[in-house]
Amino acid sequence: MPRTPPPGPPRYGSGRPLPDRPEPWDVVLTSVATFRLSRLLTKAPVTSPLRAPFTRYVAPQGPAELHEEVQSEDGRHAVGELATCPFCMSVWVASTLTAGQLLWPRETRTAMGVLAALAGADTLQLAYSALMERTAGE
Repeated sequence: MPRTPPPGPPRYGSGRPLPDRPEPWDVVLTSVATFRLSRLLTKAPVTSPLRAPFTRYVAPQGPAELHEEVQSEDGRHAVGELATCPFCMSVWVASTLTAGQLLWPRETRTAMGVLAALAGADTLQLAYSALMERTAGE
C-alpha cells in the first residue's frame, strides 16, 4: 500500500509557503486598512443606505461621518450595533482581510493599499483643514 508523503508547510492560496509569523509591514498595513474600512462601513454617508434598516439618522458627526442610533425593534439591535460601531466592525474586517491575505494575497494587498492610501489622504485633508483654520484666525 503506497504511503502518502507528510504534508509540507502551510501555503497561501497561491501555493507559496506561509511565513512563520506575520511581517511587521503586513500588520501595519492590515491595521490601517482595518481602521479605514471599519470607519467607511460604520460612519460614512455613502454606506448609510446599508445601515438604514437597522439605524436611525441623528446628525452629522465629524468630517464626512454620520451619527446614527440603533433601532431596537424586531431584533435589529444586534445588527445595528455592529453596523454603527467601528470597534465592533473592526474585528470582522481584520479577520476578513487576514483570510484574504491567505487566500488571495495579491488582490487583498492591493485593496488594503487603497484603503491605507485613503486613510493617509483623510489624515492629510484633516491636517490641511486644521492648518487653514489656524492661519485664517490670525
